[in-house]
Amino acid sequence: MSSETGKWRIVVLISGSGTNLQALIDAQDTPNLPNARIVHVISNRKAAYGLTRAASANPPITTSYLALQTFLKANPGKARADYDAEVARLVIRQKPNLVVLAGWMHVLGERFLDVVSGSATLEGEVKVENPIPVINLHPALPGAFDGANAIDRAFEAFQKGEITKSGVMVHRVIKEVDRGEPIIVRDVEIVKGETLEQFEERLHRVEWEIIVQGAAKVLGEYEVVSATIP
Repeated sequence: MSSETGKWRIVVLISGSGTNLQALIDAQDTPNLPNARIVHVISNRKAAYGLTRAASANPPITTSYLALQTFLKANPGKARADYDAEVARLVIRQKPNLVVLAGWMHVLGERFLDVVSGSATLEGEVKVENPIPVINLHPALPGAFDGANAIDRAFEAFQKGEITKSGVMVHRVIKEVDRGEPIIVRDVEIVKGETLEQFEERLHRVEWEIIVQGAAKVLGEYEVVSATIP
């Protein structure tokens, strides 16, 4: 929590249109996400409309853009892990209480997690003393359809009669992709005869709810910890 504003600080990572980011923007500092504000948005795609959403917020939210291939071309000899470290650098400079991956289409590796957890320190940066929780929104149920294209894969599995429902979850980010502890899980039925687009639209509406709920739940854990400190 910022000593200046008395609000929890959130950094959001995006790659696309930013509808999940918009849900967080609309909820910040309301009963759904109390005493919280988004202090920075990072995108790995220059044309991501989520950057416009951040700039159009009231007050405007600062943004950064850093793409993997752009970084690698500008830094010969560097690797994917070095890119992850630079993303972590952008994050920790904001001194957030929470990082939310809201449609961030890049798997962050150990270097990122080691820096934000405080187990590794970047040159020129202050060590993170209190681990920063990182949560991710994934459009599937725990243990099902990990990784990319989860919505399409679930819909295809339904057509084959392999499943009757899918869902969405907010989970903690660990080194194994989409395998972190679930924080919020919600089933989403797949209706016979509906199109992929119709299913996807219904699922996204659930996403907008639970990404806020997940962020609020994790920040609420800070409240509990703070209350137990003499």
